Amino acid sequence: MGRVGIVTHPAYLEHEMGSHHPESPERLRAILAQLESTGTMSQLTRIEPRIAEKEWMTRIHDPAYVQRLETRAPSTGYAALDPDTAMSPGSWYAARLAAGGALAAVDAIMDNRVDQVFCAVRPPGHHAEADRAMGFCFLNNVAIAARYLQERHGLKRVLIVDWDVHHGNGTQHAFEDDPSVLFFSTHQYPHYPGTGASGERGRGAGTGATINVPMEGGQGTDDYQETFQKILVPAADEFKPEFVLISAGFDAHRDDPLADMAVTDEGYGELTRLVGAIAATHCYGRMVACLEGGYNLRALAASVERHILALMEI
Repeated sequence: MGRVGIVTHPAYLEHEMGSHHPESPERLRAILAQLESTGTMSQLTRIEPRIAEKEWMTRIHDPAYVQRLETRAPSTGYAALDPDTAMSPGSWYAARLAAGGALAAVDAIMDNRVDQVFCAVRPPGHHAEADRAMGFCFLNNVAIAARYLQERHGLKRVLIVDWDVHHGNGTQHAFEDDPSVLFFSTHQYPHYPGTGASGERGRGAGTGATINVPMEGGQGTDDYQETFQKILVPAADEFKPEFVLISAGFDAHRDDPLADMAVTDEGYGELTRLVGAIAATHCYGRMVACLEGGYNLRALAASVERHILALMEI
């Protein structure tokens, strides 16, 4: 059984975007309650997050944008950053702690304290662009972790698997000219944010290192498994990653209110096993998953638990 860690922190609950916003603290509360009630939490190694250092945030984000986030953080109420994304008094601290949670997870694996880590963090990150917040995201947690793996830990090849139902535009754009990061995304298309067509394959030296698989509404676990087996596995075998990162959104679930896909609770366990096999084959099982979307509380909590239980099998 693999040694699996979890990153979480009460400060992640202090980020709010309004009482009716789908990306609410209740998402994380539901996950933690599920893991506690079933005893799964007691089997995990707690990893303390840290505030992401500006040095690493600015490997992905423009320094001026990071400065704007700091100055826009309100002392009361909300500050709107885009039509879907707002800051509350606790948001900037939570965002830096979410990115730093991914860095702490990477360190725990590279120091051989654990083998895989699930980062139960908020706010999510994969829509965040170099110079702007969007889609509930402020800092691109997974992208920051990828650069950290390369520049702090000296790894050459990082695989990012994004199975969130929405395309990870920010992550794609961070690495689209970089052949050292293989970005693979499945997502409902056309759907928010409108990017992720199959013809988007990277540019320049990075051409071919971006793999987008647009999917139609109604596709379920079997469709995802087939896509991963036919497209992701061969690409990963050729790429030979030294570390695997997952943008782990759970909003392709059949009960999710923000999309129209049909993945089941156990489907996320199956996808985890497929990606875990890639990590086991190429990089000693080293894998970090960061929470992205998922907005039906029951489905989210159950799917995350299936994901974590599958991590334990790697």
